[in-house]
Formats: sequence, structure tokens, C-alpha cells
Amino acid sequence: MLVVICFACKKQQNNSVNYAEHIAPILLENCISCHQNGGTAPFELLTYKQAFRKKKTIARVTKSRYMPPWPANRNYSHFVGEKFLTQNQISMIQKWVNHGAPAGNLKTISQPLRVPQRLDKPKPDLVITTDSIKIHGNNRDTFFIIKLPFELPNDTFLRSIEFVAGEHNLVHHMNGHLLSYQDQKKKSVFNGEKKITTQTDAFYEDFIAMDLFNDDGSKPQRIHSAVNYLPGVEHHFYPNGIGGAYIKKKNVLVFNDIHFGPIPKDLWDQSIVKFYFTDKAPSRPTREIMMGTNGVTPIKPSLQIPPDTIMKFTSQAIVPEDMSILTINPHMHLLGKSFRAFCMLPNGDTLPLIDIPRWDFRWQYFYTFKKMQKVPKGSIIKLEAYFDNTSENKWNPFDPPQWIGERIEKGGASMRTTDEMLQFIITWMPYLEGDEEISLLP
Repeated sequence: MLVVICFACKKQQNNSVNYAEHIAPILLENCISCHQNGGTAPFELLTYKQAFRKKKTIARVTKSRYMPPWPANRNYSHFVGEKFLTQNQISMIQKWVNHGAPAGNLKTISQPLRVPQRLDKPKPDLVITTDSIKIHGNNRDTFFIIKLPFELPNDTFLRSIEFVAGEHNLVHHMNGHLLSYQDQKKKSVFNGEKKITTQTDAFYEDFIAMDLFNDDGSKPQRIHSAVNYLPGVEHHFYPNGIGGAYIKKKNVLVFNDIHFGPIPKDLWDQSIVKFYFTDKAPSRPTREIMMGTNGVTPIKPSLQIPPDTIMKFTSQAIVPEDMSILTINPHMHLLGKSFRAFCMLPNGDTLPLIDIPRWDFRWQYFYTFKKMQKVPKGSIIKLEAYFDNTSENKWNPFDPPQWIGERIEKGGASMRTTDEMLQFIITWMPYLEGDEEISLLP
């Protein structure tokens, strides 16, 4: 019997791409932190069956680099949790789909895929679910102040708080402050209104209605920005001892505020808040600087964008003491086109912070550096941003374009999606020798 060996076929077989050996590791590294049960993505990619079903979508969005989402320029600066596919990985996905998306040996991998160890989180010590909130489909922004009271068995150390949006594509942002009460100053934290609808920042009267002050009218201990949320944000822990606070038994988390974007039909939202406690005292509390809108530095020129224009705006701050930067958060709305922030050091060098060449309103991370960034006293933090108010901007809320800008109202600037903002929030600590060697990786 004559046996014919097809070396071309054998070579093709050896070079074939399959799910188990090639594709699953890519999904594990870059995708399943969002594409899992309870994640921010609309479908799961934990099994071969799920990936096979979405294979054409995976091929299309990775080839265009629409996914995985990582707006920051990786040639400018690096952060924890970067998501990025090499051209070779993109080519492998294309080849896998073009050859029928073979499974390979599924016995060699975990099915379903498990979140990598570095992304694992401890079990929360307390979970609070908000009441269901009806968002009316009137194509208007909706703002709420929400009170979430809770009592603990004892005073404790708070390590971190995590907000999980019920409707990820609906919640525009949430700013949360934690109020902690001494027993003798607050009889009950459960009195007062639990939810108030507002169209701007919370007013003093709202806090009265929610019974948020001590019984004698004084202010309780307040942790500003104890938890925040923006589209795309993933929760991150700092090393033990950094951040956090000592809190009392009686507490109230205040969503001040939670903002739902315009929608055409009614939807319900029910979000989750997770609390993580620790037995270690936070030896180094973090601080916050907000530049730009509602912040400590002016925007130049004033943030007003006429129709049919692309404009550049800047803001800068002088660093008053040696500081260690942990996390940064750029923020703009729908007209945002690009964003860059950097430090001019006293010796004349430039410290790059972040460059986002193509702003995407849907993905606004709190970017945490892999190691703390030392910024000496006297440095100048500069930000430069471009806004596109032309019909070429597909996210422009108006057709034809209209005059859009920072609209100042009682209590601060308007946070409506159709108005504009330019913010840069910096989480930092006073510098200690050796900070630049401390890893912030999970």
C-alpha cells in the first residue's frame, strides 16, 4: 500500500490556532475581568462555547482595536491593569476564526475560565444593595442624592469601598462620601429621607432633609470621595496601610450624587456597594487634588466651545510640597477629543502622567501607576485638552452643533452630559523616601 504524506497539510496542522492553547490565554489576560457574571460587559466569555458563539464579534472588535478598551497611550506612561493586544495576538484571533474556531484540548485548561489571581479580590465584609430606582425615558439627565445608612458591631478600620453599577451603560458617575458618627452624638442613622431627586449638586437643604448632621447640628466625621464611579472603572486596592480610615459603628454612605444619562425608555437600576474592612490601621491616608471644573485651578480660556470649532484648553497647578502620586483620573464629556497631563519638574525635566489621543466618553478609568510617582515641590502639573464641537464628532449631542461649555449653577458646575467639564483628579500622599519603589500592583 502506498502512503502519501502531505507535508503541507502537516505543517498547516502544526501551525493551527485553537482555543485551548492560544485564544483562552488572551481572553484570560485581557477580557474576562469585564466579560464575566456581574462584569461590565454585556456577555460572558468564560467558556469555549461562549467564545465560539461570539467569535465573529471578537475578531471584528479586536482587529479594529475597539476592544480591549484602553484609551491611554502606552508609549507615554504605564498603569496597573493595562489591556492591550499585540499584533501577533490579533492575527491569531483572526486565524482562529477563519479556520472555524477549533476548540483544541479543553481538558488542559479550566472551563469556565477563572479570573487570574492578580485580579482576585477578598470577599467583601459588608454588601449593601440600593433600592430599585426608576429612570424615566424622557431623554433627560437624572440626578439623585441617596443615603445608605448602616451600623457595624464595632468601630473598625475601613480599607476600601467598591461601587458596582446595576446598569453600567446608564450610570454616568457616582460620587460617594462616608459619614461616621460617634454614638453619643447620633441616636439613629436611619432617620430622614433616603433618596432625593435633584438637577444639580446637592444643596444644604437636602442634607437637612436626610438628617445627615449630628443631633446637635454639628458635622460628623466625613471621608470625602470615599468611593467614586465612572464608566469603565475597575476597583483597585492599594497596599495595606495606604488609604482607608478608622470609622465608627454608625455610618452613612451618601451618593452625592449619582447621575444617570439620558435614555429614550424607562429603565430600573439597582446598584451594589461592597465594603472591605481590615485589622490594620491605615498609616498613610491619601489626599486629593481636583484641577479644572469644580477644582482649584482655572481653565484657560474659559470652557466655552462655539459650534463648528475644535478648541484647546489648559490648566496648571504648582505643587506645594514633595508628593507621591498614586492614581489619576481625567474627565470630560461628549465633546472631548484628546487629553494630556504632565509635570514640569524644577530641574527642567518632564514627567509624563497620561496621554489619551482619542478620548472615549464610555471608558474613563482611575489610572493607578505601577509604582508611586514622585513629584518634587515646585513642579508644575499641566493639562492640555482638545474639544470637538463639529458635526464630525459622532458623539456630539446636537445636530447641528450648538454652543456648549461649562455651565455654572448654584452649588457648582452643571454635570449634565450635554454640558461640558474638564477635570483632572489626583490621588496623592506626602512623599516619603523610597515611595518611588513601592509597587501598587495587586
